[in-house]
Amino acid sequence: MSELVFSTWSAVSPYGVGSEAFRTGIRAGRGAIGALDPATHPGPFTEGALVPDFDVTEHIGRKGTRTMDRVTALAVTAVGLLLADGGPELTSRPEETGLVLGTGSGSVQSIMDFTRDSLEGERPYHVDPARFPNTVMNRAAGQSAIWHGIKGPNTTIAGGRLTGLTALSYATRLHRGGHCARVLCGAAEEYSVQRAWLEWHGRDDDRTSPLGEGAAVFLLETEEDARAAGRPVRARLLTTGFRAFAEPGDAQEALAECVRGALKQVGARADDVRVVAVADTGGSLAGVEKAAVREVLGPTAPAPLGNRALLGDTSAATASLQLAAVLSVLDDEETPPGALALVTAVDRDGTVGCALLAAATNEEN
Repeated sequence: MSELVFSTWSAVSPYGVGSEAFRTGIRAGRGAIGALDPATHPGPFTEGALVPDFDVTEHIGRKGTRTMDRVTALAVTAVGLLLADGGPELTSRPEETGLVLGTGSGSVQSIMDFTRDSLEGERPYHVDPARFPNTVMNRAAGQSAIWHGIKGPNTTIAGGRLTGLTALSYATRLHRGGHCARVLCGAAEEYSVQRAWLEWHGRDDDRTSPLGEGAAVFLLETEEDARAAGRPVRARLLTTGFRAFAEPGDAQEALAECVRGALKQVGARADDVRVVAVADTGGSLAGVEKAAVREVLGPTAPAPLGNRALLGDTSAATASLQLAAVLSVLDDEETPPGALALVTAVDRDGTVGCALLAAATNEEN
């Protein structure tokens, strides 16, 4: 099968709705973390990075959105933006387009609200049946496909802060197996009081870092298909890699081996990497990624992009927003054609992962 390339992409982030808002914010290094109103967002965190003034009805209309939870709304909006930018050809053969969407646990708020209603009601079954679908993990992916008429394979991936990377890996296998001609791939995460409390209790020694939310979706297709449709080739996906570790102290070496393996697989050298984006996981794993990158790439390694300081801890959307940041940088005219970009992530469940991308060459542009 042909190598996949990144062409069109979209983002709904604390910078606003759309890839241009995200690109502008990231390039400027502008922080999007602000104070949370305790009246509307009570909980353990006083700051957060939320999509500003987000109203799903402004982007996809009012019909059918009454029971749509926030993570589904973010995902449906991001997919709609991508399809609008990619052109009508994307939906003219809907059965040939797949969708791989990452999530944390779906909507934690919907799950907990539904459970609470079953406990507080006069009878356990006195709940709003219209809200039950929101408790299913694949709600966002399913609604995105239904809303926009995508009829190819539909998959939900959950893998902590590696979610965006594992979604990439799955998407490439889906295409390689001949199940679809192109794949929409990304991840979404919502901010809610319920998620805030789960994160606060689940952290080991980092309970101050604020949370963020957002969604990023990418179109992966062959270079031939992108050219035929008039879409730009922004980068080539070279490979993804994953490892596991047992103790936090083993995470650095696991990630270093993961990066070395990825470079070896594509026949690249350490000094070929010109852009690096790290998840910058906190707590006992703080600094692990930067140390692993320096270990493999050497002391002259590029200063890593770190979304966490700008957008907060976006959990399942972390790696996808990192990819969006990398594409934003690779769009810069100063980036050498063909330069490699490295995306890494480490999660407290004992997993590490990376992806290698290559900037488009002059011929591809």
